[in-house]
Amino acid sequence: MYEKMYYTLLHAITDAMELMEHQEYQAALLLLEKASREAEEIYISQ
Repeated sequence: MYEKMYYTLLHAITDAMELMEHQEYQAALLLLEKASREAEEIYISQ
């Protein structure tokens, strides 16, 4: 469970960092919010 949560968040963080390098801040924020919800759902479903 925690491994799946970790990879969900890690991938979102690296993708968000790339978006921020291109000054796409809103897209980065949405991506991180989505990953946060996904990680929370993984935790709750276990």
